[in-house]
Amino acid sequence: MPGGRLTQQERERIAAGLAAGLSYAEIARRVGRPTSTISREISRNGGPGDYRPQQAHRATVQRARRGTPAPPHAVARPVGTMEEEIIELAVRAGMPRMTARVHVDLLLSEDGRRTAAELTHRLKVSPASVSVAVNSLVQHGYVRRERDPQRRRDVYVVDDEAWYHSIAIGARQTLESARTAMAAAETLGPDSPVAQRLFRAGTFLERVVEDMKESADRWRTLLT
Repeated sequence: MPGGRLTQQERERIAAGLAAGLSYAEIARRVGRPTSTISREISRNGGPGDYRPQQAHRATVQRARRGTPAPPHAVARPVGTMEEEIIELAVRAGMPRMTARVHVDLLLSEDGRRTAAELTHRLKVSPASVSVAVNSLVQHGYVRRERDPQRRRDVYVVDDEAWYHSIAIGARQTLESARTAMAAAETLGPDSPVAQRLFRAGTFLERVVEDMKESADRWRTLLT
């Protein structure tokens, strides 16, 4: 019944997909529903960290009995739905889901600052999961770590400069890969087909990264 309400069995499959760490798009494919339906279902019923299929089904039945109308499309989307859509985009780009959830929670916070305890409480996940996520975000420049001397704990901060630093770190890592490929090509010798392929790839990446760095430096003032 692709055009009707979600069934209990479909909600169980959604929960199983979340537990397996699948993207919304993959869950939608397996359930046979549009991705927007899956995103809306999860955001309305606790989010990916607190989705319970039986509770979601009961809530839907109760809303139907009360005759509660669905919100019109012209109304601004709730923050929860927007948040899940941003997370989904990050996951499609290759970011682990938990890391994406932490990043988006920081992005949408009023001052862009949260402690690990606050992230754990808000996302309803283990401290270990938050630790892995924030360490990855810090490593890639999306977030910086500050020390709060009054509370004696780390605070994780995302601000405008984070976008510049994340590009700079990514560019540096790509440049290292490019130069490694070019060094390998030199070792193999100019007559090797493998060397020629590595040299072309390395040169391409090096030129693209240099352009990216110049562009980031030129437009950095937009962030201040």
